Amino acid sequence: MSYISKINLETAGEKEKKVIEDHLAQGYKLSNEKLTLLHNIEAFKAIEDSSYTLDRELQRLIGKRAGDFFEYAISEENECLVCSTYFHKLLKDNGIDFDNFEFTKKEELLIAFGRALAKDPKAIPDEIYKELKEEFTEEQIVVITAMGVLMVANNYFNDILKIEP
Repeated sequence: MSYISKINLETAGEKEKKVIEDHLAQGYKLSNEKLTLLHNIEAFKAIEDSSYTLDRELQRLIGKRAGDFFEYAISEENECLVCSTYFHKLLKDNGIDFDNFEFTKKEELLIAFGRALAKDPKAIPDEIYKELKEEFTEEQIVVITAMGVLMVANNYFNDILKIEP
């Protein structure tokens, strides 16, 4: 059971209702994580809005599929039930079985980097950095890393407050 309640859509304040309306208008859904974050709009913006903005940039630079694999690998390594459930469903809806799929060389590298980043950011093998620099530009590496950090933040938020999927 979650430590923090979800906001009530019927009794939410006008500012919160506006954020929800804008979020839904962009084609996003409301999750338990979002309804919890909406206890404070700035917290919602910091974690949700920035994640979506950066995810769009990640997709522009490396592609949606590669970005999804990277983010899923982080969530799986962190054992975040909320995020890994979300990505598992997303990949399944696209006909991808993460455990029995042939990844491209870049996707394998992103998965390795995502897992290493989530496991111990201070102990990422030098070989991974070397391969990243061979496959991606410095701009891409910065965006990939920043998105990884936001995924870890999402995972921690969900796990710390025991948000239900």
